[in-house]
Amino acid sequence: MELTATILAAPTAPAAANPRVLIVLPSLGTSVGALWQSAATHLGEVDPATTIIGIDLPGHGRSAPVDVSAGTSEYPQLTMSDLAEAVLATIDRVLPDVAGSADASAASISVAGDSIGGAIALQLALDHGDRFDRAAVFCTGAKIGEPRGWLERAEVVATSGTPTQVTGSAQRWFGEGFMDREPEASAALLHSLQDADRFSYAALCHALASYDVRSRLAEITLPVLAVAGSEDQPTPPTKLAEIANGVSGALLEVIEGAAHLVPAEAPAVAAGLLHEFLNPDAAGATSATLPTASGPREASRDEVREAGMTVRRQVLSDAHVDRANAKVDDFTADFQDLITRYAWGEIWTRPGLDKRMRSAITLTAMIAGGHEAELAMHVKAAVRNGLSRDEIKEVLLQSAIYCSVPSANTAFSVASQALAEMDDEG
Repeated sequence: MELTATILAAPTAPAAANPRVLIVLPSLGTSVGALWQSAATHLGEVDPATTIIGIDLPGHGRSAPVDVSAGTSEYPQLTMSDLAEAVLATIDRVLPDVAGSADASAASISVAGDSIGGAIALQLALDHGDRFDRAAVFCTGAKIGEPRGWLERAEVVATSGTPTQVTGSAQRWFGEGFMDREPEASAALLHSLQDADRFSYAALCHALASYDVRSRLAEITLPVLAVAGSEDQPTPPTKLAEIANGVSGALLEVIEGAAHLVPAEAPAVAAGLLHEFLNPDAAGATSATLPTASGPREASRDEVREAGMTVRRQVLSDAHVDRANAKVDDFTADFQDLITRYAWGEIWTRPGLDKRMRSAITLTAMIAGGHEAELAMHVKAAVRNGLSRDEIKEVLLQSAIYCSVPSANTAFSVASQALAEMDDEG
């Protein structure tokens, strides 16, 4: 299994004694160029000393498809270790030319990957951690999906081809509005899916079906950056938080509005994160600015307050926050600053739970505490955060058992009125 490498960004700074190389790996169904080229171009502009090399998956982009027995439909059932070894062999094959030296070990190599590419990066960090300096994983997990689902998809694609996956992938891959804003980028990604070899795609599904390194995350000693898209369905932020929590010292970032292909959806943001991660000692680089699921991070008081105000407006609405701010006076200003920084800036910004889960928890806490006015506010917030009315009802029913029937009785009355007000407001 020989993979094809492509230089996505060549260094423009003078050659260094120890060349720096970033290997980037794509997601299932995409070519490395369609997914990573824009982010690589941005990164090359701010990091001109680094060579960025993309490696296509089997049967994707420029890489040859897997071997299929002549006259049959029998294809290899790959594992993530197989893919990691193929990537490493490709690096060893192309690196001497890139580094300008027969001694490829002189180069400083980091790896970044999205989805299955991120899973391969984790596998490389586990099996060949001594070969890499850093690993950045985007929109992935230590386990992705369920084996049965991947095996069923493998059978469908092997039989009917990758075009069967275009509609579903268009729904899963992109955040709201991306296809309208970036029609060329989204079309290139979907075309790369349609053009992918069906047997190679199926073989990669088998690799995902058997992949699970959750129990091994603590073995990784490389610095790791985990990046999630807030709207990602296949690998939501909790999957990246699991990685960040499992790998000592790992950093976690969540990109608001992005889904499963962050390098293509937010290329400048992805490049900025990679630049800071790959250059931790560079002037202007910061380790982080907000709290994350992997632990507290440095941030100024103003940065935390600004982040808190942003999420407070998202959850409670601009109108509610504007009304609250209009009532602030010298006596209440410090309290408003306190809740904005701590409740919203320190807790609601954390990616370890999505906003839907935080709303469900908050509703239960309001019911248990008998905070009726706050309950009404958070019923409306729960709707904005994506909870359906049936889901809110289930939260209230469960509170009848664990809080008390009288508390739930009051909660149903408050919630009914709050929902009616939302209907009246349109």
